[in-house]
Amino acid sequence: MSLQHPQHARLLPWSGPEGKRCYVLGDGSGPVSRLADEVEAAQLGMGAELLGHARAMLNDRRVSNGELRFLGERLTEALRDVLRIAESRGAGRAVAAEDQK
Repeated sequence: MSLQHPQHARLLPWSGPEGKRCYVLGDGSGPVSRLADEVEAAQLGMGAELLGHARAMLNDRRVSNGELRFLGERLTEALRDVLRIAESRGAGRAVAAEDQK
């Protein structure tokens, strides 16, 4: 391992077989890291779009229980994705802080 290019484990924004966590080792510049960046950007964008849709639905008194249930399921998925991204990015900051000591 080169000291110029430290290897870090990054939590990826998708699960592996059987729902297990996936990680990539590297300096963050490889193809898997770039794909993870693209997936995270898409997940954050979908979450923001869903939030706007949720606000509109909650203001509409004609929305059915089934529609609200479906919305709740999608919001749960979006929150799971955002929390995974936050965990991944937070871990990266913790490692970077350790490297600076």
